[in-house]
Amino acid sequence: MLVVHVFIQVHPNDIDAFKAATEENARNSVQEAGIARFDILQQADDPTRFVLSEAYRSVEATVAHKETAHYATWRDTVAPMMAVPRTSMKFANILPLDADY
Repeated sequence: MLVVHVFIQVHPNDIDAFKAATEENARNSVQEAGIARFDILQQADDPTRFVLSEAYRSVEATVAHKETAHYATWRDTVAPMMAVPRTSMKFANILPLDADY
């Protein structure tokens, strides 16, 4: 399992449009066989900041995701909304998502 966190800051006037476009992308993304989870997080004390937390079943699934039409639509739609370029960090999942705690 590979988890990717994408850090995004949008312009204040674009918050609602960004959320709508990102929710549509997430709904389509979780239909992909290689995506186990796709969460959209909004920072509590700064609503212009978001983290996308994406859990992939393999590295190949990350490549396949970026080749989808819904990802391309999202990328092109939200690009002008970003206050700064987005960044990402990749993590290896140590404890499986379905583990008993």
